[in-house]
Amino acid sequence: MKRQKRDRLERAHAQGFKAGVSGRSKELCPYQNSDIRSEWLGGWRDAMEARNDGLYQRS
Repeated sequence: MKRQKRDRLERAHAQGFKAGVSGRSKELCPYQNSDIRSEWLGGWRDAMEARNDGLYQRS
């Protein structure tokens, strides 16, 4: 059970990162659950930081 929950959170983080790299708004987060939404937004913030550091080109 714990593995399934961790996988879900890791997947949400990865999806948030992809959304951030592609330039999507954080307002478009597809999750309502606070834990999963927090992970998605964490991935989105990581992507924004990576873009600002020049690791990814802006579209």
